[in-house]
Amino acid sequence: MSTMAKGNYGLFGWFATSMVVFWLLIAIGPFVWTLWGSFKVQGDFFSKADWRNAIYGVMTTIETGEPFTGNGYWGAWVQEEFWRNALNTAVVVVFTVIISLTLGTLGGYALARSGYRYAFIILIAALIFRAMPHITLVSGYLLPFFEWNLWGRLSTTIIVLVAINQPFTLWMLHSFFLNIPQELDESALVDGCTRFQAFWHVIVPVMWPGVITTGLFSFLLAYNDFAVTSMLLSSENQTMVPRIASFLGTVREQGNVMFAVSAVVSAIVPLFFLVLFFQRQIVSGLTAGAVKG
Repeated sequence: MSTMAKGNYGLFGWFATSMVVFWLLIAIGPFVWTLWGSFKVQGDFFSKADWRNAIYGVMTTIETGEPFTGNGYWGAWVQEEFWRNALNTAVVVVFTVIISLTLGTLGGYALARSGYRYAFIILIAALIFRAMPHITLVSGYLLPFFEWNLWGRLSTTIIVLVAINQPFTLWMLHSFFLNIPQELDESALVDGCTRFQAFWHVIVPVMWPGVITTGLFSFLLAYNDFAVTSMLLSSENQTMVPRIASFLGTVREQGNVMFAVSAVVSAIVPLFFLVLFFQRQIVSGLTAGAVKG
């Protein structure tokens, strides 16, 4: 490699590295600041006099006697019973992921192995449905839910989230199944397996990283959803995201911002450990889905 080429590569490398560092500061900086501020009082975290009060905890020390306090977490989790919202979120997420993956895996396999033109039509229809704003889809469910006295329940929200998420899981899992040679199915059938046995014992283990990747995205959709859960759930059955918004209050009701800040940190931490735990499967699944076998 010539000296000029090395120089250009070194310049590009420095530029790429600086862009990555800049992106990390933008992406991680707000979370670190929020995590730090969750152990302060509102007078420090939103100080107009001096932003450094949030670092040193001037008002926190005056009010609590220490530069750090857990009052925000205590108020959110114990006083406002945020644990109930966390439990509701767990129920919604678990059932949404299980149902979406079950239907998506079976449907994606059927569409990938089908030679009929209707498979392509179904996928296009699913793509159009997925492209629609969630709020327009939710409005169609409101009237029957009210008439049948089903509004406000976790089960109806799960149904809507599955309906919204299903086109995505179909497309994702369909692409993964296309990357698996059909000869594996045929070999299993020749060996005496039924179609379902070939699917379950031969195909699914091969594409397990794709299932985990799709499941993670389904998890994020249900976990982070606001539009659907805020419209379809009653105040008693709220999940974490709309409950955090309620901590902020309204123009008529005063909220508690530090409860919201602490709840935000509490909601983000599980996502961090989830991605950290499944990072190998996620990378493997995304790579398998991106490369045509």
